[in-house]
Parts: sequence; C-alpha cells; structure tokens
Amino acid sequence: MSIGIEILSYKGLDKNFFHCNVNHGKNKYVRGDVHTNTVENYFSVLKRGINGVYHYVGEQHLHRYLSEFNFKYNGRKINDDERSTLALRGIEGKRLMYRDSSEKETTTIRGI
Repeated sequence: MSIGIEILSYKGLDKNFFHCNVNHGKNKYVRGDVHTNTVENYFSVLKRGINGVYHYVGEQHLHRYLSEFNFKYNGRKINDDERSTLALRGIEGKRLMYRDSSEKETTTIRGI
C-alpha cells in the first residue's frame, strides 16, 4: 500500500500497488483514513536524530541508521523492558566486526 501526495511521481503506482493520495495543493490533507501524517512524523524523527545526534551519515552505513530508527519507531508503544528484550534477541548470533581504521569513508550525507 502506498499513500502520498498528488504528484506526477506517483502516477503508475496504481498498476502494482494499492495507492491513495491527498491533494495538498487544494488544501486537502485528509481523505477518510488517507493522510501522510505518519510518514511525515517518522521522517521528522529520523531527520532530527541524524542532524542532532549523528551529524552525518556515511552512505555505506545508511541502512544501519534506518534500521535503528525503524526499531525505535516500531517499538515506541512498548515499555523499556520489552524493547530491551527485543534488542537483545536481535543481536543474538551476530558478531561485530571492525574494519581497518585507515580506510576512508568515500561518501557522507550531511543533514537531510
């Protein structure tokens, strides 16, 4: 399912996805259960986290930052004990590997 604003980029999505839109250009922000508030809220939290905590994100690690924010967002309604248990289950069987610190990062994404 895809929900978005009414712009040309979304044309054609209807062929492969159930797609609804709202037309902000006509001051329409909600149509029944269709709105963009959830994704705008998520992106706002992600943007504040990257700009306020990490300051920049290397392209090769972007998926890790997104996974962290997905975990935080999806666990926002559970208590700290449940969230900690989920985090510990998620690291089970994984090993943290360090690379040579002399390797340079090639691309960074500064402030989204």
